[in-house]
Amino acid sequence: MKKNLGFILAAVLAFGLAGCTAAQNSSNTAQSAQETASAASGAQVIRVGASPAPHAEILEQAADLLAEKGYQLEIVEFDDYVMPNTALAEGSLEANYFQHQPYLTNFNAEQGTDLVSAGAIHYEPLGVYAGKSTDLANVPDGAKIGIPADATNGGRALLLLQDQGVLTLKDNINLDYFRNAEDITFSEYDGIAENPHNVEIVAMEAANLPASLPDLDFAVINGNYAIPAGIADKLLVTEDASGEAAQVFANIIAVCNGEENNAGVKALVEVLKSDEMKQWITDKYQGSVLPVA
Repeated sequence: MKKNLGFILAAVLAFGLAGCTAAQNSSNTAQSAQETASAASGAQVIRVGASPAPHAEILEQAADLLAEKGYQLEIVEFDDYVMPNTALAEGSLEANYFQHQPYLTNFNAEQGTDLVSAGAIHYEPLGVYAGKSTDLANVPDGAKIGIPADATNGGRALLLLQDQGVLTLKDNINLDYFRNAEDITFSEYDGIAENPHNVEIVAMEAANLPASLPDLDFAVINGNYAIPAGIADKLLVTEDASGEAAQVFANIIAVCNGEENNAGVKALVEVLKSDEMKQWITDKYQGSVLPVA
């Protein structure tokens, strides 16, 4: 079963943001609704927030396998990177699936939430896409390059631009910096040591990057926004899928702290990491999404 953002918006307006433990103890309405649905179907309901692609698509494929284990999967789609964590923290979801660990670590530090990873599922290589310009070897002086506005994905985008020789970052801005990303505070320019092409870094909401390509020379875009936008023909280069970034930025199933050993959560992770699901992800996305070993 899939629901849209309106379902969660109503829940958030009704309950507000609370700590995970408080939400689980006090959200009787949500618990009663889940118990009613479980009783009707004979299966325990697991509500998982997800980005539409590829996360919700992967969950849809996994639903029948999860049903064989006695769990009914309810997918709630989100179009941003904040609401899925807000909904999880206040108890409207049992889990979410849209983010990597550095983003979650930074979100917890900024928002005071206590969310943890229950397992790494897949990796989406970040890509540089062509806008008004098409040659990364000949970047125009003053070129405008769009990157995600959040600090972790924005910094990751700068690392990719450094790998392509577009700019050079300060020595301390590296994968280790993002692996321990509790307090990432630099803006889109703070980490840059050398900018030989005098490029203008344009930070914006990640969801808006594909539509903004005509106004930019290049954009560094997350896979979950690039895939539904249908811009594969504009892809110039991606992160090295065999490199360390694949481990640091693997997409995870996130839950409230203490729920990672919940039987339903463990069943969900087990299904998503199964050989059957790994093969489906590999065949479906042809390299734009890769299962984690």
